[in-house]
Amino acid sequence: MLNERQFLSIREMTAGGVFAALIASGAFIKVTLPTEPFPMHFTLQWFFVLLAGLLLNKRLAGASVGVYLLVGLSGVPVFAAGGGPSYLLRPTFGYLLGFAVSAYMMAWMCENIRILNYMKLLLVSTAGLLVYYGIGMLYYWLVCRILISQEVTWQILLFQCFLLTVGEDFILCVAAVSVAAKLRGLIRRTLY
Repeated sequence: MLNERQFLSIREMTAGGVFAALIASGAFIKVTLPTEPFPMHFTLQWFFVLLAGLLLNKRLAGASVGVYLLVGLSGVPVFAAGGGPSYLLRPTFGYLLGFAVSAYMMAWMCENIRILNYMKLLLVSTAGLLVYYGIGMLYYWLVCRILISQEVTWQILLFQCFLLTVGEDFILCVAAVSVAAKLRGLIRRTLY
């Protein structure tokens, strides 16, 4: 039993905590878009989720975003519009769930691609972006339709939940890939 590897080493736990804190701090750098029926927020959280997915292994990337979500759901106001368990009922919570899935998926893709260069990292981050938006839009539609009985058309979903912020989030993908391309080797050697 002593020879078995811990789930996360002390270095990994520290790095995961740093990324969870960075994602939380990204929620406070935001632009609120006055959309109906719920306002949307463009934040820098996605930039730090991207870095977690591109720099960390899948276990640590998923864990760091998971810790961020648990802290927010426990009541600490680290989400763009506060925190607490009632946040689960907000249609925009799906985007936060998308953070966790996309961080894990991007890290998994990075682990399974032989040679990572700038273009491959950009493709990985774009795939993460599509997963993040897909989960967010599906959750938004389900909550509006089932929990609050608010009709949401596909045009509203497409415009407010995708087109309004996807361009800016893609720019964050380009920025994160530029940073990750320079730091990936150093971070991987330090942590693993």
